[in-house]
Amino acid sequence: MPRVLSVVDRSVPDSIAGPADSEEPPGPTAGVTNAVISPPITPPAVNLSAVPTSKHTVPRLTVSARSDAFRRQFYPQAGLRDWNDWRWQNRHRVRSLPDLDRMFRLTDDERQAIEARHGALPLGITPYYASLIDAENPAQGLRRTVIPVSGEYLKSRGESDDPLGEDSSSPVPGLVHRYPDRVLLLVTNFCSVYCRYCTRARMVGSVGERSIRKHDLEKAIDYIAATPVVRDVLLSGGDPLSLDDERLEWILKRLRQIPHVEFIRIGSKQPIVQPQRITPALARILKRYHPLWMSLHFTHPDELTPEVAEACARLADAGIPLGSQTVLLKGINDNLATMRALVHGLLRIRVRPYYLYQCDPISGSSHFRTPVAKGLEIIRGLRGHTTGYAIPTYVIDAPEGGGKIPLAPDYVVGRDGDDLLLSNYANGSYRYPAPRPESPGCESA
Repeated sequence: MPRVLSVVDRSVPDSIAGPADSEEPPGPTAGVTNAVISPPITPPAVNLSAVPTSKHTVPRLTVSARSDAFRRQFYPQAGLRDWNDWRWQNRHRVRSLPDLDRMFRLTDDERQAIEARHGALPLGITPYYASLIDAENPAQGLRRTVIPVSGEYLKSRGESDDPLGEDSSSPVPGLVHRYPDRVLLLVTNFCSVYCRYCTRARMVGSVGERSIRKHDLEKAIDYIAATPVVRDVLLSGGDPLSLDDERLEWILKRLRQIPHVEFIRIGSKQPIVQPQRITPALARILKRYHPLWMSLHFTHPDELTPEVAEACARLADAGIPLGSQTVLLKGINDNLATMRALVHGLLRIRVRPYYLYQCDPISGSSHFRTPVAKGLEIIRGLRGHTTGYAIPTYVIDAPEGGGKIPLAPDYVVGRDGDDLLLSNYANGSYRYPAPRPESPGCESA
């Protein structure tokens, strides 16, 4: 049975070294209480420095038997109080070959890839997420998404460091304006866990793990305020929920002060890789800025743990609609049984399957990418065999800034005179009366 614990940690953890080596997320240092900012009349000059305090509250959270056993084996010095603290999770991430060697039986290929690691994309796995990884099986889905292999250093035809052309659609640093009425606001380059197929591998961790500079954030927000056509802002990064409460609320408050911004979205994997981050305090903050929606990056049914269910429930209870964005990955989730288990499990925890992405052709991603036919096969296998709420839209995010292009199996077989010939989910054939516009006999009401 899952365990729960509520404590007050009166110790202040040691501070961490400079930004390039820091294992903390951006913002106030560990062990400090986030300041609550009064609603301003005009955009405030917010002090984002730490506010010293002697009390850091750890909320009452679920701890599953599996993660608790992992804690006892590999972090015996840590109590449940520590394990439930998202800042502790960040400070104790798996970051190096010795860390991995201590927990997993690595293959020669994994070991060589870690030793040869270069480029902007760091290695980082929270202790919680590490507890879900199979120590013995290198083919396990979750393991393949976070532990490097040599394939990520092989660049294939059509691959690019910026396959979506985001850099060319950036009018100011940290902001992408591709679609007419919405923008992407990149608020940090920090993730508590780094996916090896990350579309923004060129950016995350490239200058050390830190948030975007406040000066650049202000320029991006000023651009939004000066562009009335923008009604929808998506916060991304990095992971916006890796920011501390104070910094995240500062961004949300500034956006809510712009009259033409109707809709705020947050894209995050924190509830999945670090559910401890979804505290009651964070939920209360998010609830102040409705309408606010959240897109969560789920990959595999192994991620649907009691901890994650509790985190999603806390967000849903705060009135936040939750959608899942899943990347189709070869040998990880590219079969009907796995995808069905994932989408059904998501509905049970109040998350609507939203997008199924064809993996972007980032440099070194060929070992993750499936044929497009595989994605269509999965969608066909879901349609009609389960509720429509469980069926995501399958999309390719077109290279060079083309945007999302939806793909679907073709259920239109052809035409016979004024009838459309259709095939259903069970491969049955049907006729639907659909006279051509110029055909006689098409009566109007």
